[in-house]
Amino acid sequence: MSATQLKDCLEPEYPVIGVFAPGDPRLDETVRDRCRNIVQIIADSIEGRVLLPTGEPCKVVYSRTLVDGEKTADIVAATFKEAGVNILVGVPDTWSFPQLTTISLMAHFPKDTPINLTCGNAGPKPGVVYAQATAGAMSQYRLIHMNVGTWEDRGMNPKVTPGTIDKLIDWCHAAVTKQYLKGKRVAVIGHDSMGMETAMAHIIPVRKQFGLEFARVDMKLISDLMRKEAYCKKEQKELAEWLKAKSAGVQLNNADDETKFMESCAMYLVLRDFLKDLNAIGGGFMNQLEWGSDKRGIGMATPDIAESFFNSTFDHNGKKAPVPFATEADMQGMLTMLIFSCLTAGKAPLFMDFRKVWEPGEIKALADEKGIRIDESALWAKKGFVDGNNSGSAAFDWAGMPGDSVDALMKNVTFPLADPAYFIGGGNSACFHSPGGIEGIAGRMMYSEISGLFSLSWDEAVTADIPADMRKEFADLTDPTWPHTFLTPKYATMNEYKHFPPANHIHMIEGLKPAVLEYWMDLTNVLSQQAWNQRPAYIEGVDRPTPLLYLANGGENNAKLMLAKKL
Repeated sequence: MSATQLKDCLEPEYPVIGVFAPGDPRLDETVRDRCRNIVQIIADSIEGRVLLPTGEPCKVVYSRTLVDGEKTADIVAATFKEAGVNILVGVPDTWSFPQLTTISLMAHFPKDTPINLTCGNAGPKPGVVYAQATAGAMSQYRLIHMNVGTWEDRGMNPKVTPGTIDKLIDWCHAAVTKQYLKGKRVAVIGHDSMGMETAMAHIIPVRKQFGLEFARVDMKLISDLMRKEAYCKKEQKELAEWLKAKSAGVQLNNADDETKFMESCAMYLVLRDFLKDLNAIGGGFMNQLEWGSDKRGIGMATPDIAESFFNSTFDHNGKKAPVPFATEADMQGMLTMLIFSCLTAGKAPLFMDFRKVWEPGEIKALADEKGIRIDESALWAKKGFVDGNNSGSAAFDWAGMPGDSVDALMKNVTFPLADPAYFIGGGNSACFHSPGGIEGIAGRMMYSEISGLFSLSWDEAVTADIPADMRKEFADLTDPTWPHTFLTPKYATMNEYKHFPPANHIHMIEGLKPAVLEYWMDLTNVLSQQAWNQRPAYIEGVDRPTPLLYLANGGENNAKLMLAKKL
């Protein structure tokens, strides 16, 4: 006998959602048919609405075979595994027996497989009774999420309320992100910049907690590729012309500036092709100090343009998926942006220095000094804001409002010469001011050796709608040549915001729901740093319901710390 040689897989491995229903073999066929119909109704309802981080629809499959005993559990598990299912959604409509059904099904899957039980609060032979019994049983030893929604008590094809589906989709996006990242790869080019240990990759903990792998590369290789001109010169010229035509201006004072600008354009092409060759979905470039700032070396052009393009949803070739990319090789910042982007099906993440916190008294004092009248009732003037800015990694999407065209966005962007005191290698920075009114979540991941876990500091936030003359004053105090995003947190006071950040960098994403983020933190055992005095522990309709596993073990963070010992 000889072994069977497998064909190479041509398709990447993506998450697959499997929808099933438990059942009771004692029930009549009419009731069982209703259960089967509900499986299809739920599967059809989420099909096309649950998106992968790439923006493509996630595959959804379902089984009309009811999981009503050990034998059918084995059958459904086998068919799901053949279809690549790694996320499970149970939709009980009747009572049944947990161990004979869902628990037997789960025995076929890895212990960290995300599972959700979504049910209606229907009266006849209530599926909510089954959901509560199963969630209670499984919460004795593992995480399970329950979504008690609403669908019609009677009828063979009951209507499911939109809210029930919306909450399930929130959970699915978190589950998809968890499973999508397993086995994926990011590239860290250089070591942690300037010895900033908040930027370290923490390779083994990342591998252990998220299943994400790091490709580690010395910057010399990128320098060699630049010197070898390992890029298409025709495309380099097209990119340079595109930037000049689309933007509000590229500052070039002499031939040397033009040479450095072209070098910056080439760097995007070199890094893009290099990441593609690695199948990397994110990365970071050290830059400072050795690449372009150490006067003992030969300065290379700043990578600001390249970094901004990676985080954007477009480049000179048109629409593309963001490749979350951190300046200064800040890999914990990259991890934050990667999670934010994945949870929003590929929106553009923002990288910023946590540069200056403005409190109301300071704002008024500056306005009075400059003779500028401000609306003191505006949120940013009344509560304060953070001036977030950094020379690199600022996605061009943040130069305008969500939905703005590429032309409209780029007309708000300029490319001034990089500060020669910091960047002796020359090149151009990217500069813009984000408009007010962009809502999302701002936050930052960090690692603790004490717990062996990652945690996430986060709050809802909105960009501040600051008048142009005052905006200029704020920007001039930090760096007028860099991108600026002025943001106000929803619950954190400015004093809390000043003292609690995990690092000198902060990141923001538009349109991320708190519940989606919370579900993801549950599924990956990430601790939630939300130590804002003004935020309630649970906000109805905003937060996800706290899993029973946490309630039974002293609260969310205590349960996660206990779970960490079992990982």
